[in-house]
Amino acid sequence: MIKLFVGLGNPGPEYDGTRHNAGFWWIDALARELKVHLSMDRGYHGLVARTTIRGENVWLLEPQTFMNLSGKSVDALARFFKIKPEEILVAHDELDVVPGEAKLKFGGSHAGHNGLRDIHAQLGTGDYWRLRLGVGHPGVKSEVVHWVLKKPSLDHRIAIDQSIDRSLKALPHLLASEMDKATMLIHTSKPPRPKPPRAPAPSPAPEGTAAQTAPPPTVPDTPLV
Repeated sequence: MIKLFVGLGNPGPEYDGTRHNAGFWWIDALARELKVHLSMDRGYHGLVARTTIRGENVWLLEPQTFMNLSGKSVDALARFFKIKPEEILVAHDELDVVPGEAKLKFGGSHAGHNGLRDIHAQLGTGDYWRLRLGVGHPGVKSEVVHWVLKKPSLDHRIAIDQSIDRSLKALPHLLASEMDKATMLIHTSKPPRPKPPRAPAPSPAPEGTAAQTAPPPTVPDTPLV
């Protein structure tokens, strides 16, 4: 089962609401779901909450080390409580997934994400779970840094929040080690497709046009059979 849920982001009001903090948004939503409160624990360099589910301790963590040193916080808590890498799930912003969608993945490279890069280095492995929260891509590599440190549009923020809500429906499976079921649920929970716009109603014909002045149809003298 997942024993440590981590959300990545940058601390401080200047980063509130920026795309790079999507992992924090997910942990905040999870804390509300589990009815726990995150508080600063300097021993683990982050905001921490603990709860007990089915007799097992479950931890929530938002590293306050800034993104590039996220692994310092994750490793400190995981090492102290002897949590294995495969029992860790890290929620983070993902450029290659569109806003409104989320993807669950185990292992693999950090793909240039600095938070994942440091977690890889500190844990000594990439064999942990990641919840990739789509924030979209600016389309140009040189704009990536500016993109993730900027707030999304209102439409995109709503879509990201909705993807977070949908992904939390997989929580029972994550806690029961049913990772295949969790993956299927998260990957099939996509935003509803927008309805096509309605065709405008035809405007009434102006007075005096042929549509109004045409004579009524002729009624035959003999009934039709």
